Amino acid sequence: MSWLLLGFGLVLVIEGLVLALAPSRLEDVIEAIRNIPPETRRMLGLGAVALGVTLVWIARSLGV
Repeated sequence: MSWLLLGFGLVLVIEGLVLALAPSRLEDVIEAIRNIPPETRRMLGLGAVALGVTLVWIARSLGV
């Protein structure tokens, strides 16, 4: 449970920094994402999930 809370907290910190430091740039990023075809967005999402799982697996194997 502590790992889940840690991960969730880190996501909130990163998302909060984006909103606090570059709110107007975020609108440009959202527009750019809208212009990407849905299938490409899906593949990017699956790639992000695979990378995340890999990083968690590596961290766990290092004893973190």
